[in-house]
Amino acid sequence: MKPRLGVLTTHPVQYYSAWFRQLSTRLDATVYYAFRQDARGQAAAGFEVEFEWDTPLLEGYRYRWLDNVAARPGLGRFRGCDTPEIAAVCARDRLQALLILGWNYKSAWQGWRACRQYGIPALMRGDSQLPLQRAAWKRALKALPYRQLLPKLDAHLYVGKRNREYLAHYGVPPGRLYFCPHSVDNQLFRARAEQAEASGETARLRRELGIPAEAMVVLFAGKLTRRKAPGDALSACLQLQRGSADPPWLLLVGSGPEEAQLRRRAAGHAVRFAGFQNQSLMPAHYRAADLLVLPSNLPETWGLAVNEAMACGLPAVVSHWAGCGPDLIEEGETGFVYPYGDLKALARCIRRLGSLLRKDPARVRRAVRRRIGRYSLERATTGLEEALQAALEARGALQAASGGSA
Repeated sequence: MKPRLGVLTTHPVQYYSAWFRQLSTRLDATVYYAFRQDARGQAAAGFEVEFEWDTPLLEGYRYRWLDNVAARPGLGRFRGCDTPEIAAVCARDRLQALLILGWNYKSAWQGWRACRQYGIPALMRGDSQLPLQRAAWKRALKALPYRQLLPKLDAHLYVGKRNREYLAHYGVPPGRLYFCPHSVDNQLFRARAEQAEASGETARLRRELGIPAEAMVVLFAGKLTRRKAPGDALSACLQLQRGSADPPWLLLVGSGPEEAQLRRRAAGHAVRFAGFQNQSLMPAHYRAADLLVLPSNLPETWGLAVNEAMACGLPAVVSHWAGCGPDLIEEGETGFVYPYGDLKALARCIRRLGSLLRKDPARVRRAVRRRIGRYSLERATTGLEEALQAALEARGALQAASGGSA
């Protein structure tokens, strides 16, 4: 019989929904949501346009809405998700373990307390990394409570190398660390990208945007905000375009508060804006480009646009702040990592990657596919299953040793 697993998280997210559908085929899982995000909330989160995701976020798996009693329900603040009901839910649904996604909201800590109350394993999955803690006083402030609390969780699912280093730094023993990578539906993105190319949709996109068919296209995909640093991508590409007989074009896909300023700077140059594109349209836009840039400033704990792009066959250039860098970028094979803010280095990496693509695009694409294949929904599910089995066995052994009272 499959163990009854609860998954506690803030709100429906397109990346997690794909994973939850995968989990539902192998585990007896129920997802508990603490907050209902709406189209207006998406706009406030930095997209600057109201929309609903066009992929099913609540289909293919079992879920429940928790009663959020916060005075000001919302995301982005610790008390915005306040769901004391989770304790009663653990007992009512007879959960055997609880997976908590993230820990920067009150509901997560309420879930952990519920696990301790009912003696069930608590598993946690986050993506924090040490480089994000810039101030020494912040590290010192966190050191004692984190070293006391984090090792007490039954298992940690780490999403990548930096996240593992973070957990080890705070004393989580190796035996409680399980690889559960950040991932997207690689097969779906690849299939849609190949279909877009085969049907001529990518060629049509280029024509509609006024991009020559033979041009090298650099893609920025994300919110047009200072944190995502689309202006750095623009500056680097403008550098490469000066005096070049074969300049790379820049395609910006996304919306946000920086758009008007970016458009003014880009006027008259080989730069195009595609605006916000929903999930189902992104594979075609990825395939219409040659490489992705992720020039993000702090904090970029991962950068799932790189996963999406690589699933569609694109290599990437990312800043050193991108959490995915040590995992997804093999220097000179699947892309390059450069120091954030060094625009000359960014331009140089774009030029080098462009040269590799012109020389042997098939080799680059094979390397990209090999690397992203290790960061899949299937591998994430296997990691969770391993952690869950170990946590249940350890908890069972503890209960047996204490006469069933643990």
